[in-house]
Amino acid sequence: MNATVSSTAAVPGAKSVSPGRRVWLRFKKNRRGYWSLIIFSILVAISLLAELVSNDKPLVARYNGEWVFPVFTTYSEKKFGGDFESQADYLDPFIQEQFRKDGNWAIYPLNRYHFDTLNYFATSPNPAPPSAENWLGTDDRGRDVVARLLYGFRVSVLFGLALTFTGVLLGLLTGAIQGYFAGKTDLFFQRFMEIWGSMPELYLLIIFASIFQPSIGLLLILLSLFGWMGLSDYVRADFLRNRNLEYVQAARALGLSNAQIIWRHILPNSLTPVVTFLPFRMSGAILALTSLDFLGLGVPASTASLGELLAQGKNNLDAWWIALSTFVVLTVMLLLLTNIGDALRNSLDVRRKA
Repeated sequence: MNATVSSTAAVPGAKSVSPGRRVWLRFKKNRRGYWSLIIFSILVAISLLAELVSNDKPLVARYNGEWVFPVFTTYSEKKFGGDFESQADYLDPFIQEQFRKDGNWAIYPLNRYHFDTLNYFATSPNPAPPSAENWLGTDDRGRDVVARLLYGFRVSVLFGLALTFTGVLLGLLTGAIQGYFAGKTDLFFQRFMEIWGSMPELYLLIIFASIFQPSIGLLLILLSLFGWMGLSDYVRADFLRNRNLEYVQAARALGLSNAQIIWRHILPNSLTPVVTFLPFRMSGAILALTSLDFLGLGVPASTASLGELLAQGKNNLDAWWIALSTFVVLTVMLLLLTNIGDALRNSLDVRRKA
């Protein structure tokens, strides 16, 4: 009699590998996806600490024997020997000279500009080309491009994560209901999705942008209303396939409620399309935000945005550094997410071995 013996059973004392561990091992074998995840995580961490990396205020300073923390506390100009009660401008040569006096000192961030900093003491007209003071130059208002890119990257990532979360939540809920109950429930949802999906999303965005003050919250709500349908179809298909399998029938025979069967039994076996969907959904969310900002329908003008920088690059073709740097950041971000998505899809393929 021929028998196939697993490698774990053949070795005394060997431990079996959990499904999650096998997925992680397959993911690590994809070097491009693995390193893309590490690089993307580092970039996200840096952007979340943007105030400590790129800011026009010192992180910590010593002035007249007193410790001050301008990055966390707002000080007036009088605090440092000025004449006015207005907020201190730490790019002012007078303030900088105060910190250079004996016994005084200040530690500044790596890049000495916030995303909305206007340098009134700049020596070059705006937009200024890359220099030692502004590594990637300034935009048409004199704001540092490096700072705008860093804070714009953070806004894009956080918006993408929020939109992905709401899309996954709604997609899972509607797909699970359609696939599990099927019949008239599925038919109703399918007709509803056909009608809802035919609505002109861009026109609705234009109408709401003209009525309400543009904000990230408004964009998130409007895009979430339409961003769940793609995932819903995948979840529905998996639930339709799994609902008639033996383990589901056994759960029904044991008297489990529909909610218990969906949550504890079918959903864990239908998460493959959900996990694979995440990086690509996030890429789509970032592109949607960038496109709307480029058209002037996105976040307020006071918010750092990659789309707004691209629009500035289009309007100032001679200032090549604005569009080029923004294009590179956007391309690298989407490339990393695509590599992560491909690696996830391959690692969840059960035909592959760890």
